[in-house]
Amino acid sequence: MEDIKCCVVSCDKPLDASYWELQYEAKTTAWDLGKVAPPIQTYVDTIADKNCSILIPGCGNSYEAEYLLEQNFTNSTVIDIAPTLIAVLKEKFRNNSNIQIIVGDFFQHQGKYDLIIEQTFFCALPPTMRQKYVWKMHQLLAEEGILAGLLFNRTYESGPPFGGSKDDYKLLFQGAFDFLKMDVSKNSIAPRANSELFIELKKNNQVVVNLYEFEGITCNNCMETASEKLIAIDGIINVSMSSNFAEVLIVSTNEIAIKALQQVISYDAKYKIKKINP
Repeated sequence: MEDIKCCVVSCDKPLDASYWELQYEAKTTAWDLGKVAPPIQTYVDTIADKNCSILIPGCGNSYEAEYLLEQNFTNSTVIDIAPTLIAVLKEKFRNNSNIQIIVGDFFQHQGKYDLIIEQTFFCALPPTMRQKYVWKMHQLLAEEGILAGLLFNRTYESGPPFGGSKDDYKLLFQGAFDFLKMDVSKNSIAPRANSELFIELKKNNQVVVNLYEFEGITCNNCMETASEKLIAIDGIINVSMSSNFAEVLIVSTNEIAIKALQQVISYDAKYKIKKINP
């Protein structure tokens, strides 16, 4: 299979606005398909409500948005952190009132959407941000909202892109979302055949999804022990800690008092937990 690269960096380097701006300025965008991804096009073709609110984060050159407009969808929003790219998109769609184009940080974005389309955004984020991704997606989706699109079903030595597996993603999203579909894509482009999962995840609006800063953990064994302690609390249904141990995502049937969380992890005096506000 053809390797998929835009550039090669260590995942501990900042993939911030400056980084992505340089990629677009230098046109080092080998991940760009030059068209809407076939699995996403197929999915869009099944959507009956042309007025549903749709968000495409980390939108890149926005072929998906262009296809939505061609199919007469009326309420699309795209967001990307690279000003050079956004300037191009604003010019491209300058006469179309059915699309909103935003330059900014997805994690600072506010709104409610019926559908969020995932196309190369998740894989472009450092893996340490995956818990934050789930938290933010849950916030942005309307009560019956859907997150749909593609995730890589393979790993990479470095990135972006960063990959993963079906098992990884199930552990990450469980509780916060209902799994309508998470299968190997049948119509990926040839270089990505069998290496993409098509996901369709429905927001679980019966749960509380919170993100916390976590201080003190330095190894996987300690992470597993702390996670076991937290998930044993009545009402908690999923605990997922970031790969750098700095953040923990907690899904629960009700709001859990921060004192209860701190008490459970107080077996080690180094451990501190603090809620991150939306």
